[in-house]
Amino acid sequence: MQERDIDMTKEAILFLSKKGPMRTVVIIVVILIFLLILKPWVQVGAGERGVVLNFGAVQEAVLNEGLHFRIPLVQEVIRMDVKVQKATTDAAAASADLQDVSSTVAINYHILPDKANIVYQTIGIQFKERIIDPAVQEVVKAITAKYTAEQLITMRPAVSDAMKTTLTDRLKEHNITVVAFSIVGFSFSKIFMEAIESKQTADQLAQKAKRDLERIKIEAEQKITAARAEAESLRLQRANISRDLIELRKVEANLKAIEKWNGILPNVTGSGTVPFIGVGDLEKR
Repeated sequence: MQERDIDMTKEAILFLSKKGPMRTVVIIVVILIFLLILKPWVQVGAGERGVVLNFGAVQEAVLNEGLHFRIPLVQEVIRMDVKVQKATTDAAAASADLQDVSSTVAINYHILPDKANIVYQTIGIQFKERIIDPAVQEVVKAITAKYTAEQLITMRPAVSDAMKTTLTDRLKEHNITVVAFSIVGFSFSKIFMEAIESKQTADQLAQKAKRDLERIKIEAEQKITAARAEAESLRLQRANISRDLIELRKVEANLKAIEKWNGILPNVTGSGTVPFIGVGDLEKR
């Protein structure tokens, strides 16, 4: 049946080709079908590069974004994504004090655009699984082993910088650039975390006790200073007291008492009674 259909199609084409203008139409249709089947062009999208293969052999030329023509049946174009991509990897390691550490690391990376053909030739398109994840695992283990578990927590920025530098050098060999690196999280055993929490609580209490002691010392010094100042003031006052000053204070006291008197004499009987305070002293003067 298939051979019969093919023969009938050929006869139809030959019949139409003999009909003058229809011949041109048939030729155009055949050409269009041929082009659609062979597809002698390729479009490289934004953030991509085209790797040219001649009968499967990688060529040096790397196609940029846009529309490009290729030789049908001879050339094949593989599109490689060169945009920044994110990869998250979980890694298990041991610290310098032999504590088990589980880390989650996130990196942003991209392949070098002008080296896309080399990446495809040496690694392929599965470069994350083949190169990046193993490299992250190795770097995390190597750097983690240089720090104690407590240092991994307290010196996290330094640990992250060390990991990023090492990983960048490692992936550069494979024409992959690390744009950003971050440690999403460290996790330790429950016993270790409880020990760290207890130590931090003890340190906080010790610091509080130290601050309280310093405060008590300062308050005591302030009291001593105030007492010394008061004693010095009294000494100076005693040194400046004279008989004339004492008499002046008595006169001032009597005058204040007179100012407060309401003009009513006290109901007191007896000889020699003086109703005014300090009048006798005034008479003596």
